[in-house]
Amino acid sequence: MKISVLGAGAWGTAIALVASGRHETMLWVRDVAQAAAMRQARVNERYLPGIALAPELAIEADLAAALAHAAAGLVLIATPMAALSQMLAQVGDCDHVIWLSKGFEAGSGRLGHEIARDVQPQTRVGVLSGPSFALEVARRQPTAVVAASTDATLAELAVAALHSEHLRIYTSADPVGVEVGGAVKNVMAIATGLCDGLALGLNARAALITRGLAEMTRLGVALGAHADTFMGLSGLGDLVLTATGDLSRNRQVGLHLARGEALADILAGLGHVAEGVSSAAMVARRAAALGVEMPITQAIVAVLENQLSPIEALTALMGREARAEAVAYRPPR
Repeated sequence: MKISVLGAGAWGTAIALVASGRHETMLWVRDVAQAAAMRQARVNERYLPGIALAPELAIEADLAAALAHAAAGLVLIATPMAALSQMLAQVGDCDHVIWLSKGFEAGSGRLGHEIARDVQPQTRVGVLSGPSFALEVARRQPTAVVAASTDATLAELAVAALHSEHLRIYTSADPVGVEVGGAVKNVMAIATGLCDGLALGLNARAALITRGLAEMTRLGVALGAHADTFMGLSGLGDLVLTATGDLSRNRQVGLHLARGEALADILAGLGHVAEGVSSAAMVARRAAALGVEMPITQAIVAVLENQLSPIEALTALMGREARAEAVAYRPPR
């Protein structure tokens, strides 16, 4: 199988390394100078320093060449969510496309499957998501993720392309649920980072993760997802990893916000995209349009937009009136 990975960030590079072990794999690098440096040094010094690139992995700066390479194979889009629409518009005649991007598109609030429906309605598409720090995948540490598509053949193609002794690929017919999980967990990771940065304790962390899962599930079901998807890898699994693992960029945003640092300075220091920052307002907007209550998400939006301090956001959450525990979405009457 011929595979092209579009996007040479940490995750794109890691997944290209996995694929290159068994398939003809090409990694497209947007920056020509970065591509040349990676070819020469056989390492992605910017995003995965210290990880050797396999000699069989081709590095390409020409997008047309990368698309032609995998026209009849598999294209994996590994760009940030902000670039997904643009990348989908350029896949042309490629038969099978899966994105690794997570989040709601800024401005439109669209998920990946909604972007694909608008941009490439005839192409077989899907999403790959789950609890997966790129560095651990590149180090071949045990990882499990899920490939989701309404096209079962495409999901199985992802298994054939990426399943290995180190990376386990499950399949799902619920791309909506998988995408919602991958987007909302980033917002909840900011919340948990705030909680830990304020030294509120493990009880508070557990409460945030649990109620965050409830918010995620309610929104997903309202958007047409299956509730049980959120108990899987792209829901609970990715939420736990991103909310508690220190490799999580979104968690780091919360930790730094709790120290009183300015958001712009935090993002500049990360050097990588923290999708929860750009997705939070879109999550809240989609939820409000559907009548779905998401108080943690709303609190995080207020902190990110400097409407509330972290302590004020916590006070607002703890001051909500008592009620029965609810996880499932109930449409407004």
